[in-house]
Amino acid sequence: MAGRFPLFTDENIDGPIIRGLRQRGWDVQHATKELGEKTKDAPLFHLAASLDRVFVSTDKDMLKLAKGWLAAGRPFRMIWWEQSETQRIHLSVVLDAFEDLAVKDHPFVYPIAYLKLPK
Repeated sequence: MAGRFPLFTDENIDGPIIRGLRQRGWDVQHATKELGEKTKDAPLFHLAASLDRVFVSTDKDMLKLAKGWLAAGRPFRMIWWEQSETQRIHLSVVLDAFEDLAVKDHPFVYPIAYLKLPK
């Protein structure tokens, strides 16, 4: 089903992305607001899954955790991309990539959606 889905971002997602998503109408919860700074990855990931929110991260350790959940058959949804890609492109490109996911009928056929950013 197409449409925006609730998001939960880890502390690696910077303020401009969060503000931009919210300005576009996305429901975004940020890890530092929910559990404070420097919270371990596993509790953040578990909270996002228990709230039925899509976890958003650029952290390679978080991607590794997600793959562990996938192997264990635990339900979750995640959007992930390389942090270095964020630094080389304009903010609007990242925000547009989220919008592109929102118009797909089934953006999470595979639980991990790798954000497609232009090279």
